[in-house]
Amino acid sequence: MHIISCEAHEIKDTRGRPTVEVELIANDGDVSRELRATASVPSGKSTGKHEARELRDKDGDGVLEALTLLNGEIAQMICSQEFLSLQELDNALIVLDGTPDKSRLGSNGILAVSIASARLFASARNLSLWKYIAEETDSTPRMPRLFANVINGGAHADFRLPFQEYMVVCGGGEQTAEQSFAVLSALYEELRGVLVAECGEGNLPMGDEGGYSPTFSTVERPFEILAKLIDGKPNLSLAIDAAASELAVKAKGVNIYKLLDKKYSRAELLELYERLVKDFPLHSIEDPFAEDDLDGFRDITAKLGMNTIIVGDDLTVTNPSRIVQSAEDKLANAVIIKPNQIGTIGEVFDAVRVAREHEWKIIVSHRSGETDDTFISDLAYGIGAHGIKAGGLAQKERLAKYQHLLEIEK
Repeated sequence: MHIISCEAHEIKDTRGRPTVEVELIANDGDVSRELRATASVPSGKSTGKHEARELRDKDGDGVLEALTLLNGEIAQMICSQEFLSLQELDNALIVLDGTPDKSRLGSNGILAVSIASARLFASARNLSLWKYIAEETDSTPRMPRLFANVINGGAHADFRLPFQEYMVVCGGGEQTAEQSFAVLSALYEELRGVLVAECGEGNLPMGDEGGYSPTFSTVERPFEILAKLIDGKPNLSLAIDAAASELAVKAKGVNIYKLLDKKYSRAELLELYERLVKDFPLHSIEDPFAEDDLDGFRDITAKLGMNTIIVGDDLTVTNPSRIVQSAEDKLANAVIIKPNQIGTIGEVFDAVRVAREHEWKIIVSHRSGETDDTFISDLAYGIGAHGIKAGGLAQKERLAKYQHLLEIEK
């Protein structure tokens, strides 16, 4: 593969924040056959401290420096040589950056090139992107469960509710993605009616990820509403992303968790999770404790992990070595895969392999600041992931992911 052009420009994500989009042009040995691919990258608001680093301008917001590097140093490197595989290209980007967290060139610019390159290599082999991903990871493609964010809290909704994502999980078994999406669409509208009746039309803002963001006085109320909505309906359950790193404050060197103005010790928060699992159909709990509260992760996995999926996100940050260590220490039994946490698709594939080796479930995820790029849909289907988190059903950038899954299914 010989890339002959790399051009990057700025676009806006769902939060109106600048991000990067890259277009690559290449030929695969036949100069008469030109291949083109584009990719854009999302950005997270609630980010783990171990994630690869975006490159932002000195104002903390812009991406002009990232674009300068993409159109200059990065373009010069990738256009100056031929690459036989995506892994070879990704390794060259990692070497060019030269930092452990991709902070010099930025994970945002590196990832845009890596995703676009994956599309080029798929095209060169006349494969759909999901099929290329399946072959590269030795996976059996499968439609993932849809983890639809229907209520937002935490950092994505100014902490009007404590947990960051309240999700309805749909799919599994013989249910098609089309059927799952239809069920979720109807439920999303039904939920709006329930919330308007309880909170009032003017008290129903939207969170960053497309979920409704009401205010309730108890931790249990969102679960009560959602459990009633899905009661008696097949193939439906609930899930949360607690994003507990955002809830934690240090007191004498120990994490204390604050939920709705009430403080919880590690043991008290575990007791709360036990009650929620007992009282509601809770399929999974993501980041139940702060990223550095390893004893909390170990305790909840030992106590609830036989029947509930305990998911690492800030804990593992799509980093193969952190996934291995967490699996060996029995800190979770599932992992979130977010490409921009690690920065290259080759490393994403490595993370998928090690998670699978430790028999962890895999859930591919969006970010709070999304774009129209549908790569995560191909990734989730191609690796046969347990699930995909693509957000609520009210933003076109998130709907694009669901629609692409339907296209793959057809």
